[in-house]
Amino acid sequence: MKIDRLITTICSDHLAKSRDFYTRFFDFEVGYDSDWFVSLLSSDKKLELGIISRVHDMVPAGYRKPPQGFYLTFVVEDVDHLYEMVRKDDTTVVEIPQDTFYGQRRMLLTDPDGTLVDVSSPIRDFDFGSGVDGN
Repeated sequence: MKIDRLITTICSDHLAKSRDFYTRFFDFEVGYDSDWFVSLLSSDKKLELGIISRVHDMVPAGYRKPPQGFYLTFVVEDVDHLYEMVRKDDTTVVEIPQDTFYGQRRMLLTDPDGTLVDVSSPIRDFDFGSGVDGN
């Protein structure tokens, strides 16, 4: 089946705070904003992120739990610059930026609803021949 569009939607207790988090730190603009749902679009309109009130009727009762078992990954130009921005905010930093064995500089944050957010940047001139398997 051909996919025409993919939208990740976060269940939220803090719609406005979550909207502000993703528009402040990432390349998102508000496409739609209501008291139960927010649609965020990247400036080039190629990426979309939804935020829905966790207690809205559209969310089945069994799925209104805090987020777990997944994380969002954003690849950005400069993770260290973003780290400096979030340090000045009340954002929870789970892991500060550090180089990985697979050629990314990566940090972990949580959004206002506790969703784990992985932010990384490619390491320039990384040698993929050394330690790609994690050893």
